[in-house]
Amino acid sequence: MEQLSKRPAVMKQDERTYAIIGAAMEVHREIGPGQLEPIYQEALEIEFELRSIRNVSKPRVAVYYKGRKLKKYYVPDFLVMDEVVVEIKALSALAKSDEAQLLNSLKCCRKNVGLLINFGEASLKWKRFVND
Repeated sequence: MEQLSKRPAVMKQDERTYAIIGAAMEVHREIGPGQLEPIYQEALEIEFELRSIRNVSKPRVAVYYKGRKLKKYYVPDFLVMDEVVVEIKALSALAKSDEAQLLNSLKCCRKNVGLLINFGEASLKWKRFVND
């Protein structure tokens, strides 16, 4: 699992995810682990606003089946800068099903870059996914 201890080369190439992770780190520093996911959701939304990071919280994304739009919508936690899907968790540890959820989010949102962020551990954990 990637962690932000120093700025890795991949982050230099993607200022978007670097900015998002920085905001998440600030939320984790302020709140710490142990809160419910909706608390982190709202706090991260505020932190994005404070940092002028464009985002939509809980956007309703149309889903298609064989070219036909479904009546149901997919709702990721955030769509940031119109390009990065962000799913947040507040768990003691991430599971493979959490990764599968983010991959599904990327597919439904028709985006290539996603972040899975877990606020539930002692230090912030995150994974960056690229769907080519």
